[in-house]
Amino acid sequence: MTTAEAAPEVSHRPRVADAVLAAGLAMVVAQLVWKFELVRRTYFRQDDFHYLIRGQESGFTWDYLMWVDVGHLLPGGFGISWAMARLGGYNEVLAHTMTMALQAGASLALLRLLVVLFGARPAILVPLGFYLLTPMTVPSLSWWAAVLETLPLQLALPMALSTHVLYARDGRARHLVAACAWTVFGLAFFVKAAFIPVLALVVTACWLTPSWRGLWRLWRAWAAYAAVLAAYSWIFFTGLYGSVQINHSTQTPTLPSLEVAGEFAWLLGSRGLVPSALGGPWAWQPVGDDYAMAAAPEPLVWAGLAVAAAVVAVSVRHRRRAWAAWLVLLGYFLAADVVPVLLGRIDVLGPGVLGHELRYLAATATVVAVVIGLAFIPLSGEQRPWLRPREGERLQETPLRRTRPSWSWLRWNWLRWNWLRWVWVPLVATFAAGSVWSVAAYADRPLGAPVRAYVETARQALSRVPEGTVVLDTYVPPGVAAAAFFHEYARHSRLLGVPDPWPVTWTSRLSGPLRNPMTFDARGRLRPVAVKGLTIPQGPACVPVGPREVRFRLPTRLPGGEYTAQISYLNAAETTLSVRLGLGVAQAAAGKDLGRTFVRITGEGGELALRTTGGPGACVGEIRIGTPVPDEHAAAIPPRQVGG
Repeated sequence: MTTAEAAPEVSHRPRVADAVLAAGLAMVVAQLVWKFELVRRTYFRQDDFHYLIRGQESGFTWDYLMWVDVGHLLPGGFGISWAMARLGGYNEVLAHTMTMALQAGASLALLRLLVVLFGARPAILVPLGFYLLTPMTVPSLSWWAAVLETLPLQLALPMALSTHVLYARDGRARHLVAACAWTVFGLAFFVKAAFIPVLALVVTACWLTPSWRGLWRLWRAWAAYAAVLAAYSWIFFTGLYGSVQINHSTQTPTLPSLEVAGEFAWLLGSRGLVPSALGGPWAWQPVGDDYAMAAAPEPLVWAGLAVAAAVVAVSVRHRRRAWAAWLVLLGYFLAADVVPVLLGRIDVLGPGVLGHELRYLAATATVVAVVIGLAFIPLSGEQRPWLRPREGERLQETPLRRTRPSWSWLRWNWLRWNWLRWVWVPLVATFAAGSVWSVAAYADRPLGAPVRAYVETARQALSRVPEGTVVLDTYVPPGVAAAAFFHEYARHSRLLGVPDPWPVTWTSRLSGPLRNPMTFDARGRLRPVAVKGLTIPQGPACVPVGPREVRFRLPTRLPGGEYTAQISYLNAAETTLSVRLGLGVAQAAAGKDLGRTFVRITGEGGELALRTTGGPGACVGEIRIGTPVPDEHAAAIPPRQVGG
């Protein structure tokens, strides 16, 4: 009996199969416990707030679900965001529970696919262990918006492939329906799921039925997949060119230059895919306190490329059609990981930054695990899986020699054909140690604690101020949500308005007589507004201002720009002030009695000119002009940051 013939027999031994499944389940559980320690320390960040705010402000409509966000179509993710916004908004427990449930489902789905492809043999624990340990998936676990895309795909891809393999073997319609359903499920969360039917076609052509007649026998599957992709393509491209982005423009995807495309593909492969597939990147470049990108040391990058080349060479030399497995990985990497980024944000951040982003490779970890199996493990029932049979097989296939072989000859052949059985042990051990090190290094940062503290402090501050308090609606810190990317969604009023608005008066600019306006400081606490800049102090008495301009000389000349002026007054009646800075003119209402009014003005010059328009005169005291900031000398609400 040959090795190929023995493979299915070994894989179906009840005790071995049960032990393998038990070990696989134990590995999945251990991985969940390990990764939960990371996930529980995360919080919402950047796109997460955008998705939840948009879900809170929108109805559950077709237009809401099918909006394409810079090339991302995820109606499933938007549906979850819509529900989350109504179930407590920034509900960490619900988000973490969902993350771990999807991670468990994805891990079990991969175990099922490996069993379906190769049988329940001990060898499948190697690709399963790779998926469970690789740091390739870790950055996406700390970003809830990435979880909404990548984890459903990591669940859908192996489920769709396993049901497709079953359909290719027995032709039952229910397996084809399940494969299509899982593909549609993946497409509801991530555009990369469009490559599931392509993977199914390649696996079928290279390993399941490597003949035209066999492929034609499955024509119903190809027709069903084509129908799914055609419908999805119509929805996607209609939304892609019709969706208005948050910067109020539509998207027109264009490919960058070949130089940029080549640099990005090389960096993402050599600094992202290969190191993380070998347990790297071993070091990280922080992006704020709650995220990091791969920063593999240069010597380890080249060492990793050499190891990867050796692994590929060994598999191609010994395993039949191993070359096809590695081409599958290369094709998926280029088509699913590189091209979408080239059509998206490559022109904004550049290849030098995005080439180190492991978030783009999270779902690729599943493909790598499958490719490892295809490149080294015979399929269940596969005939002649090896290009060079082991010596025991060769002796069975050739006539017996008349002379007994020498001991040295036997020892040489044993070493020659059995070293592959053990050479993977140090490689796996090194990978496991590197993965644990890399994940620990990633987790060695505050993660979601600073953003959580800011948001919770700001919410507590809003709950403590009187109803109707005027709050300057500034942008949240870039570490919470970068205004450069999220524009109006990064304002305090919208980010803190989930799940319900606060009973305060938000204003984007200070204008008119306001009583004790407040603003947020860098720690999320509310403080009175102070205008930081130039001050014209009040004299012994207020300065009368009437219809004719009264000019107030500034301590220094102001360059051209937009400024906020704070004018104190003591008026007998309400009036309107006209304020001029150089050629810039603005008007501000001024109330009765003692108070202060604010005006936003654009201009430049060395003096500020005031006059009244169509009303009684005013009497002006101290004038400040500059930028509104929190008054660090005033009391903060609350006194201390929550969790600080």
